[in-house]
Amino acid sequence: MKPILLALSVILLISCETTNEQVDLLVIGGTVYTVNQAFDQAEAFAVKDGKVVAVGTTQEMLKHFHATDTLDVAGKAVYPGLIDAHAHLFNLGVSKQQVSLMGTQSYQEVLERTVAFQEEYQVPYILGRGWDQNDWEVKEFPTKKELDELFPDTPVALTRVDGHAMIANSQALKLAGITAETKMDGGEVLLENGEPTGLLVDTPMRLVRETVPGMTWEQVDRALLEAQQECFSLGLTTVDDAGLSKEIIYRIDSLQQQDLLKIRVYAMVSNTEENLDHFLNQPPLKTDRLNVRSVKVYADGALGSRGAALKQPYSDKPGHYGAMITPEDDMKALAMRIGNAGFQMNTHAIGDSANIAVIRAYNHALEGLDDARWRIEHAQVVDPADFVHFSRNIIPSVQPTHATSDMYWAEDRVGPDRIQGAYSFKTLLNQAGLVALGTDFPVEKVNPMHTFYAAVARMDLEQYPEGGFRPEEKLSREEALRGMTIWAAYSNFEELEKGSLEVGKMADFIVLETDIMQCDEDLIPNVNVLHTY
Repeated sequence: MKPILLALSVILLISCETTNEQVDLLVIGGTVYTVNQAFDQAEAFAVKDGKVVAVGTTQEMLKHFHATDTLDVAGKAVYPGLIDAHAHLFNLGVSKQQVSLMGTQSYQEVLERTVAFQEEYQVPYILGRGWDQNDWEVKEFPTKKELDELFPDTPVALTRVDGHAMIANSQALKLAGITAETKMDGGEVLLENGEPTGLLVDTPMRLVRETVPGMTWEQVDRALLEAQQECFSLGLTTVDDAGLSKEIIYRIDSLQQQDLLKIRVYAMVSNTEENLDHFLNQPPLKTDRLNVRSVKVYADGALGSRGAALKQPYSDKPGHYGAMITPEDDMKALAMRIGNAGFQMNTHAIGDSANIAVIRAYNHALEGLDDARWRIEHAQVVDPADFVHFSRNIIPSVQPTHATSDMYWAEDRVGPDRIQGAYSFKTLLNQAGLVALGTDFPVEKVNPMHTFYAAVARMDLEQYPEGGFRPEEKLSREEALRGMTIWAAYSNFEELEKGSLEVGKMADFIVLETDIMQCDEDLIPNVNVLHTY
């Protein structure tokens, strides 16, 4: 840890003319982690017009500045505002208007929560999300039998925690036109005795979603504002939303311009023809709060639902390789189109086959470009021979809590050899020089303290397993904090405006009740945010 800097002039050059300058806010009396290149610490900083104008000691700040407001943090630790490099802000808000199935321990509990929800809300189409059959005693995919009995006339679609599988009842399947003959590349309609079980994996889910009644603008606004409230309470000041339609992007912009939505959003455009035709034919949209310059693409599905594309068959399902959602030839053409438009490409890749396919497409499109900063989202199972391809031009964007959520069953999917290339955050960091850290909420919980803890401890909230899951892949606390601040900002082309507390940058910061850089490791997950600015 670097020592606290005692002289203001060490951090900035300040002339005598600035003495007694009026500023909006002084933050004093703390341990300020600047997260600058040297990872320096300070005691205080000054803010004017939303920007940091000076950083140094409390004594120097009080000597040189008069402030409209002063925040004395009384020895608490101060950090740059945290950035979630891969999440779903809008979906978080939407999920609050649906059945929450997070943490269910059985399919019976899923059914009970769904019944209770419908008794209270009486909606014409029941939606829910969060179940995970790997958490159940019977670790098998559910079928529609019980849903049909409980809801014979109301369509029901309940999405798995990772968003890559769905259980739908007969009414929902009927509305979507899904039958035993439905075939779609990049996904599967599971059958039993020649009939759909109701379980859909990846691409067929789109047919169901297309029949779901649309949200009103009032519901959209409420979803975004409720999601913002939760993020701010947990210290997030920027969220990278991994896949948005143009309608929601412009609604975000409208709410931000009205000063109702204050959270900063790095918006990845969902890969649809309508979205691409609109955004790729105009300059990127950039304000202080919204940045639209990237496209979110899906290479494959998820490991938990066996939709991730693997080079060799699943260890627990012989002959099954998963599936590519976007075939490699299509991905190469898409990469060229995105690159030619000057946009960033951010691609979901879970399996080792998907990861190398994305790498090949990127290398083809990025030939001669050295600052594209294209991202591989998740980079979850990587062939050890393929790590060499990651760099500051092909950035790993990973989610530490995925490792601690999946560790109970991941080796069952890929076996003891391939697991050595899975959730390899330290290896990816060493190769690329940085990692952007996120949560993928609402797949995982929003709390960035869980992200930090999973990165440095590689244990779940019950401190299992002792010593950590693949402990050689732990990040240091400094690396984890950089991954949640300045490296995430870099992956968004925003490192000159946020991600550290330095002169000229946005004064986004948080104050924690406990210093996560110094406290006992097991305290980290329960650390509370005192202030979010």
